[in-house]
Amino acid sequence: MAEGTGSHRAGLGALLRDKAPFLRWSTIRFALGGRTVLRTGQVGDGREEAVRRHVLNTATAGDPDSVLAAIDDFARTRSILMNVGDEKGLLLDAAVRRANPLLALELGAYCGYSAVRTGRLLPPRGRLVSVESSIANAAIATEVIAHAGLSDRVVVVAGKIGDGGVTMRRLAVDHGFAAGAVDFVFLDHLKTAYLPDLLTLLTVNWLRPGAIVVADNVRIPGAPRYLRYMRAHEGTTWRTVEHRTHVEYQSLLHDLVLESEYLG
Repeated sequence: MAEGTGSHRAGLGALLRDKAPFLRWSTIRFALGGRTVLRTGQVGDGREEAVRRHVLNTATAGDPDSVLAAIDDFARTRSILMNVGDEKGLLLDAAVRRANPLLALELGAYCGYSAVRTGRLLPPRGRLVSVESSIANAAIATEVIAHAGLSDRVVVVAGKIGDGGVTMRRLAVDHGFAAGAVDFVFLDHLKTAYLPDLLTLLTVNWLRPGAIVVADNVRIPGAPRYLRYMRAHEGTTWRTVEHRTHVEYQSLLHDLVLESEYLG
């Protein structure tokens, strides 16, 4: 009987993780901390610092795939995280391989997961600059990236595109961003900033024709203005593939990832 009860509990735990993660306390805590997330970039229960420790304690130094596996394990078994995750991460991987970028830009580093995914696939001489609005998250992401052995090609900049030009100047002066220089962009920050930040990049002509822009969470929590913009400009300025997938670390809630090629 005890063995059967244990199996039942294990099965229920797997169901909560994979089918109904919104019933997990870490997800409920995330929802309750929505205002904190918007203000600080963190949930407010220490999970970001906890995942940093988890990576340093369990992942093999210098092995990006080991770092990714450690973060995925943490998100599935301990606390939900605001990163692209393993399922949608495969879409990101494929887009990076197609772009083969010498200069890539990420908006929204969080704890460094997608920066590690992208950085490990860069070609020789390729570089990724990840812009993160939270100073605390930027520090965590930098340490995670270093543990993955990618500090020579991935750098995190604390700031945001919509800060009156401060971060844009840093990108231009310190990191070589210029007209036609950007081959790849990953959007995974504040969803209402997707479209204005992309339009800012277009205004300064940083994207080369053929550059690829990937946007996560277009359905949940949603970036409706960005989606309408891409659909309205399909075949003229952009050519977009809409990938129907799932919200990270579960298989019940559906999400949308947009992969858009800039036509110039």
